[in-house]
Amino acid sequence: MSQAPQPLGAPVVRREGRDKVTGAARYAAERGLPGCLYAWPVPAAVPAGRVTAVRTVDALAQPGVHSVLTHDNAPRIQEPDDPILAVLQNDRVPHRGWPVALVVADTLASARAGAQALHITYETAPHDVVLTEDHPGLYTPENANGGYPAVRERGDFDRAFEASPVRIDATYTLGALHNHPMEPHASTAHWSPDGHLTVYDSSQGATTVRDTLAAAFGLRTDQVTAVSEHVGGGFGSKGTPRPQAVLAAMAALHTGRPVELALPRRQMPAVVGHRAPTVQRVRLGARPDGTLTALAQEVVTHTSTIKEFVEQAAVPARVMYGSPSSRTTHRVVALDVPTPSWMRAPGEAPGMYALESAMDELAAELGTDPVELRLRNDPADEPDSGKPFSSRGLAACLREGAERFGWHERDPAPGTRREGALLIGSGVASATYPVYASACHASAHAAADGSYRVAVNATDIGTGARTVLAQIAADVLRTPLDNLTIDIGDSDLPDGPVAGGSSGTASWGWAVHKAASALVERLDAHSGPLPDGGVTVTADTTEEAAEGSPYARHAFGAHFAEVAVDTRTGEVRMRRMLGVFAAGRILNSRTARSQFIGGMTMGIGMALTEGSTLDPVFGDFTERDLASYHVPACADVPGIEAHWIEEDDPHLNPMGSKGIGEIGIVGAAAAIGNAFRHATGVRLRTLPLTPDRVLTRLP
Repeated sequence: MSQAPQPLGAPVVRREGRDKVTGAARYAAERGLPGCLYAWPVPAAVPAGRVTAVRTVDALAQPGVHSVLTHDNAPRIQEPDDPILAVLQNDRVPHRGWPVALVVADTLASARAGAQALHITYETAPHDVVLTEDHPGLYTPENANGGYPAVRERGDFDRAFEASPVRIDATYTLGALHNHPMEPHASTAHWSPDGHLTVYDSSQGATTVRDTLAAAFGLRTDQVTAVSEHVGGGFGSKGTPRPQAVLAAMAALHTGRPVELALPRRQMPAVVGHRAPTVQRVRLGARPDGTLTALAQEVVTHTSTIKEFVEQAAVPARVMYGSPSSRTTHRVVALDVPTPSWMRAPGEAPGMYALESAMDELAAELGTDPVELRLRNDPADEPDSGKPFSSRGLAACLREGAERFGWHERDPAPGTRREGALLIGSGVASATYPVYASACHASAHAAADGSYRVAVNATDIGTGARTVLAQIAADVLRTPLDNLTIDIGDSDLPDGPVAGGSSGTASWGWAVHKAASALVERLDAHSGPLPDGGVTVTADTTEEAAEGSPYARHAFGAHFAEVAVDTRTGEVRMRRMLGVFAAGRILNSRTARSQFIGGMTMGIGMALTEGSTLDPVFGDFTERDLASYHVPACADVPGIEAHWIEEDDPHLNPMGSKGIGEIGIVGAAAAIGNAFRHATGVRLRTLPLTPDRVLTRLP
């Protein structure tokens, strides 16, 4: 018997949940193809230079080793748009960890043994991996990531700042961070006798993987199938194709057999991107009543010598607070480091840490409540563009969060609340994230038996996309959820964009909504029984996605955090954390809460435990696994709550939804840093707040 239709927004359980907990869900490295070989990449052991020789005889003598690919014998590919995919094409070593060989064997253990038996010699070159705010190689790029102008000026910042009665001038330093999804980057590749390439890839977008591999191997897109059926997290690092997909396809072509390649955890930091370190100078000028008169955020970051990637950390300052004079800039230096890439809320996460920390410093200087200071500078229109906001729930989030958290009950004086050796403090920070949507295709099918099937090449990276898309379709079709099948995660389905930029549900859902709506119209106009083959309609949102909007569209939120600082050990522990968000219509309350809490937890890691250090001598990241790169465990997150306000925004998409995957991390680290300052009276401007840093600063 079919379930009764559930309203959009209901806490529907994930469709794939049982498959995941029982092991039925198959990931990229779990395909079990007959005759499959296993590959082990060999990373460069020098920070810069070139490979002069690869001696393979000992590796090939290892039991089970099938072949060794190097730049001398690997299949040639077309020059890719993304240079990090041009692996084994020449002898250059642009950074330590760059793939210089690939061992293929009958078992994973044999491949690893073969890799250890390789003898590689290098010609080294001088290297530089250290970012400094005055590096002589710094330059101003034309754009930061996302096409945002690298420099934006409004008014006369220098004059306004100099004339401001109250001023803050602070520099905040963030080291590199790594995504480290639970499932490592993995691919299984297979060439059929007719030359068709199938790749099972741990990716945030199978359509992009298909197109990229087709271009690299000189194929038509219909000669490649990319499957990303289940993906164990990505956080941006799987948003673009990664070298393992190219290497697996190369090895399968070379050997004539399927090849599986799962990147070893310790190799991932050098291959799949990282959040670039930043040095951010923030200057705020204000009147005695707290009204901002001048705002500047100047960002210094690094990229690689392979390609330019500029973390857009100053961009959120163009959105958040009103100020007649503003300067936001990005400068970058190309170093001998792995290419940085997307990491959850790129730009917003590091940029809002610095901006929201500076706002807290301004509140302390003024003797003003930090919540009130933010409310006082909440603009009616977007400062950078002058556009009205489609909706802006920041003030509502701050007020409701303060009420739920008990914010106004705290003693605002720092360092006054003690529990034995523990200092207790609370902090607040705002959050924002832009609304994106990309063109997408989808199909909706009505079968003769009364059931429905919806298809779109969406990717579920653990967010519950299958479930939410089924809810959208079922809502339009006015049918119970168990009467509808949803197909995703295969490039042979209607094309869909990547799961990234918190745009997945908006992009895929828009196309699904359009297809389902067209199917309803077709069925309403149809008389009599459906034909045996049913009825199918397709939808394309290219036109809608390309339309500009007269509105500035953003999600907003507010974080409140309470921490305890142990004056004996220097440990900082998060006691409780509350996030309140304004993100349009919430489409599934269960999966939405999970997404918000997941982002907040990642923010806790950014503030307290996570960090990647570049060794200046060896040129590599020292924290390369989950034993040394400390992501928060359950014990680090004792009390965390996420809520949202009801927000009706008709200027977004047919569902009225905003992205929720990334806003949870934005501002979270700043709230914790601000709580630390309230607890101790000490301001630390470098994350994470580890005991070695804390103990040297405690009174």
